Amino acid sequence: MRKEETVKILFRNKLSVVGLSIIVALVLTAILAPVLAPYPNQALGEPNLKERLQPPSRLHPMGTDYLGRDILSRVIYGTRTSLLVGFSVVFLALLIGVPLGLVAGYFGGKIDLIIMRITDIFLAFPPLLLALLIATTIGRGLVNAILALAISWWPWYTRLARGMAISVKERPYVEASRAMGIADWKIMVRHVLPNSLSPIIVQATMDMGSAILEAAALSFLGLGVQPPTPDWGLMVSEGKDYFLNYWWYPVFPGLAIFITVIAFNLLGDAVREVIDPRLRRRLL
Repeated sequence: MRKEETVKILFRNKLSVVGLSIIVALVLTAILAPVLAPYPNQALGEPNLKERLQPPSRLHPMGTDYLGRDILSRVIYGTRTSLLVGFSVVFLALLIGVPLGLVAGYFGGKIDLIIMRITDIFLAFPPLLLALLIATTIGRGLVNAILALAISWWPWYTRLARGMAISVKERPYVEASRAMGIADWKIMVRHVLPNSLSPIIVQATMDMGSAILEAAALSFLGLGVQPPTPDWGLMVSEGKDYFLNYWWYPVFPGLAIFITVIAFNLLGDAVREVIDPRLRRRLL
């Protein structure tokens, strides 16, 4: 597809433009956090007890927390943590799930049976519940939360990649490659994988928001990011006990989570419209 067509489809849907703009702004915020945060030291955990639980003001546009730290600064630095978690979880899930799905779908038989039965065992548990169990077992922390979420998510990509591999391997150009004696792994890399990527990319884009949301849930429950690291889920957890009298404490990090998840969902819809030939023809 030509670049002009891609740009035309992306900008035809205003909500997609909004989602993409928010994500670009989030990435820039994460990169420029030390510059944008008015109180970088407080963002990293330095207390300021003289100004604890102050309402939004000119000096603290989002107020302060129970240790007097500027909430705006911590929300800005929390962008780094959330995007790191989102990208890492999806990347690891893809790294595990897609190769297994391609192998299962391409070779079939006993290999397919073994891989899919293992996959079904993981799919028998709700992803967040399984992540909670894994995080409880391996311990708290950012890295462990990423691993717990990735382990609970890879089966979805395995099933998706398997279905695409089963479809692609029956196409004439794949059969012609086999007849020419090309090695199976080369066929999978050159033909099966590239022609299976479209739905996988769409799913990965939409899963970014879900990964950020579930990572925030783990932090809220005390199994994810640990203090004093700035994290939106952790900030909501700390602020829940103060909500009735100091509403700004949990509300602003909660809004950050909400806006980020919505933005990635909107971007996922835009990517689907660009990649799906049926939607593309209808929109052009």
